[in-house]
Amino acid sequence: MITSKELEEAQKRTAEMLKKAGIVITDEEVKKIAAADLGLSHLEKEGAQILTFLETDRVAFKIIALFPNQTMPEHWHPPVGDDPGKEETIRVISGPLFFFIPGDENIREGFIPEGKEAYYTVRHELVMNPGDQITVEPGKVHWFQSGIEGAVLYSISSTARDILDRFTDPEIVRETVIVD
Repeated sequence: MITSKELEEAQKRTAEMLKKAGIVITDEEVKKIAAADLGLSHLEKEGAQILTFLETDRVAFKIIALFPNQTMPEHWHPPVGDDPGKEETIRVISGPLFFFIPGDENIREGFIPEGKEAYYTVRHELVMNPGDQITVEPGKVHWFQSGIEGAVLYSISSTARDILDRFTDPEIVRETVIVD
């Protein structure tokens, strides 16, 4: 849960990051930036700022901004009915971005948030720089994290049902609650 003031501050910081990365957004779009604190109430550590440009029954196009050393927790996109789940391509605009997938453990640049070791089970790190991209297949567990500069990335995917994403951490709630 975050306050309205924290949301506004996150929107402003995100807009500045996008501008620095060369992405033009309108004043109306700044107000649409979501601050996903995932119910953990420590947005600076775990969460993401997300601006949805397009979301239809078939495709979604979003920009995700991560503040310095912010982590989008381990999650996957499950099947929904006959749909196998969201397929997502992440393309780094500014970074670096540390992206974690199943494979041999090789954490070099990133880190597991303190006290959360049990909830970050995939530890094969890919260091991604601007221009790098990865496609995550439906159901594949992954998480990502920015470095000390923060990171901006595009997310292009099949139909997004983010509210249905599954997280390894049982404390996570996908919908952000805003309080005053």
